[in-house]
Amino acid sequence: MLRNRVRMSGIIFDDMFIVKNVDPDGAKFDRVSRLFCDSESFAMELILDVNTQLYPIEMNEKFRLQIATTLRDDGLPDEGEYDSQAHHSRMDQFEYVMYGRVYRIEGEDGGEGSRLGVYVSYGGLLMRLKGDAFNLQGFDQDANVYLLVKKVEF
Repeated sequence: MLRNRVRMSGIIFDDMFIVKNVDPDGAKFDRVSRLFCDSESFAMELILDVNTQLYPIEMNEKFRLQIATTLRDDGLPDEGEYDSQAHHSRMDQFEYVMYGRVYRIEGEDGGEGSRLGVYVSYGGLLMRLKGDAFNLQGFDQDANVYLLVKKVEF
């Protein structure tokens, strides 16, 4: 049933996060920060590299994170390359968008519920999303995905 919903919308993950820490080991790059975040609804852990020159984000800020397989509202696959002239209403709802590839999916067997870690590279900016396997079942190894972010007020 989840696979059918994913096919219809292209959205494979959607939740609110709060930034708990920024660059705890110090900034490695001038324009990039590594965010450590916790989700509101699904008890997910997120580590995300963000170009802070384009999208400044700070500790304790709250944001909506959506991950989708396509920018098309009808859920149909993209043509394989980004067309900057095309209008994508899904992007209009967000402030920061990246395109990347799932390069690793790791599982942990924790007894009651198994947990997964999904790793995505967005042109060298990395993301790890970790939590209950049920919430991450829409991810596939080597799949291309879009990350969409929008800050929200408390």
